[in-house]
Amino acid sequence: MLFEEGFLKDVIKRFRSYKELGDKTFVQLEEKDFFYQPGTASNSIAVTVKHMHGNMLSRWTNFLTEDGEKTWRRRDAEFEEGPGSREHILALWEEGWQCLFTTLESLSPADLTRTVTIRTEPLQAYDAILRQLAHYPYHVGQIVYIGRMIRNENWQSLSIPKGDSLQYLEKVKGEQKKS
Repeated sequence: MLFEEGFLKDVIKRFRSYKELGDKTFVQLEEKDFFYQPGTASNSIAVTVKHMHGNMLSRWTNFLTEDGEKTWRRRDAEFEEGPGSREHILALWEEGWQCLFTTLESLSPADLTRTVTIRTEPLQAYDAILRQLAHYPYHVGQIVYIGRMIRNENWQSLSIPKGDSLQYLEKVKGEQKKS
């Protein structure tokens, strides 16, 4: 069970890192930025968060015992632009992630090989987790990209800024030598 315990710990760590990227984007944005649409066929950050929220609640509520696509979910409504506020969008963001983390932290290693369903498709629980670990970073990347577009030259990089790779590597090597 050592591998399974490590798997749960590592996926929780990865999900937290993607949530953090979103969090670090949101602090750089103004209220209006959450509702900016790059084009008519594009989603705003607010719509993307609404979709992630609906998906997270649907997938992670009763994860082991109910289909991940709940009958109460209104997926199409998640993609409708509507009135809202930064505070409301951030509350949805937090609620979705809290549902995910509460569920993941409650799982035992033995749960990973249990069969769960998403849209009637049977999956082993670990595969369903990996499915979401691919889905959410896709949307977090959209959020970060829109945020970066909006902030442009005022964007504070969430990773190694362009042109700073060598400086970063030198810094890391210097820190390793001190250890």
